[in-house]
Amino acid sequence: MSNIKNAELWRSGKDKIDWVRSYMPLLSLIEEDFKKNQPFAGMKISMSIHLEAKTANLAKVLRAGGADVRVTGCNPLSTQDDVAAALVHEGFEVNAVHGTDEQGYTRDLINTISFCPDVLIDDGGDLMQLLHGEYREYGKNLIGGCEETTTGVHRLMAKEAAGKLEYTMIDVNDANCKHLFDNRYGTGQSTLDGIMNSTNLMIAGKTFVVAGYGWCGKGLAMRAKGMGAVVIVTEIDPVKAIEAVMDGFTVMPMDEAAKIGDIFVTLTGCSDVITEKHFKVMKDGVLLANSGHFDVEINKTHLADLAYEIFDRKPNIKGYRMPDGRILNLLAEGRLVNLAAGNGHPAEIMDMSFAIQAKSLEYLAKNRGKLQKKLYAVPEEIDMAVAQLKLRTMGMSIDVLTQEQKEYLSRID
Repeated sequence: MSNIKNAELWRSGKDKIDWVRSYMPLLSLIEEDFKKNQPFAGMKISMSIHLEAKTANLAKVLRAGGADVRVTGCNPLSTQDDVAAALVHEGFEVNAVHGTDEQGYTRDLINTISFCPDVLIDDGGDLMQLLHGEYREYGKNLIGGCEETTTGVHRLMAKEAAGKLEYTMIDVNDANCKHLFDNRYGTGQSTLDGIMNSTNLMIAGKTFVVAGYGWCGKGLAMRAKGMGAVVIVTEIDPVKAIEAVMDGFTVMPMDEAAKIGDIFVTLTGCSDVITEKHFKVMKDGVLLANSGHFDVEINKTHLADLAYEIFDRKPNIKGYRMPDGRILNLLAEGRLVNLAAGNGHPAEIMDMSFAIQAKSLEYLAKNRGKLQKKLYAVPEEIDMAVAQLKLRTMGMSIDVLTQEQKEYLSRID
């Protein structure tokens, strides 16, 4: 039994799904193969990913491979209720409601794994947390799963380091065809989309502070610079800081950046990146946004404690009026601004990421009983096959080594 907001919204959701399917040719090719070979025949798949149109397309591709698929979100504010309704209309069980509270969100996660899946897709690690806790019985059939994002991978690494990882997992996030494109180009564009859609303000001419210079931060800094912003990067890693400088950005601690920034975006995967001491020195009217997985990078408790008035300014923007009259603007409740206040990554980008997901799940299914309970990298052959397919769909081709070149490269002098 599904738990969604309104089944009558399905037509709007179907239009969204049909639209993105037109721009996800990789998944279409994989879908054709899955229909023919049925790699998931008789299997059950649980999915916890941001529930919007591209995710719905992935769910349909997996079902085409013979699976019974259950779907939920991985963040209450990124769920699109019309897309959830469209999936239910097509016969999927869906447990996800936009804006649900923490209790409702956890209940939806539990319902998504309660049929004891054979494989799963996690985004942020919440399904894995449940399966390592009081809901271990729902993992009795689990061959393994795939993790989509940096935060979830960090959680899995911590479990593995402590000797407590109880399932086989594949680190999709660090596949080349995922992080080099999804994290960089996807996050770069979609974060700006979320900010601009919410605020209707200029990027050009503003001082734009990017917290964290991983692949997501690199993509956002590049895009903000391209739109005319003066970009400042804050970092804790000296190597990444040097890279940011050589990419043309100014690097400084957040304590200094807080005084001069107009727009702040956190993308670190850590907590308390922007805190009370920073709020106290910020300009009137600053925009505060987060593109990290959890809403802990901007300390909302500190912000609320400092404010003498908190009020809604417009959809997805809450104003915090300070005692001296300054207003600090928090976007999307400090959650993922590109999804909570936008439509997430472009379809062409998620085509690659979800192609990696689909092929990695197929790999798990084919290797049932052969893999250890640890975190694996995506096999290189999957990464390269997806890259080759992507080039083909882009109408591009590359050179191939001759036998003589192969022998030259493998020579021993």
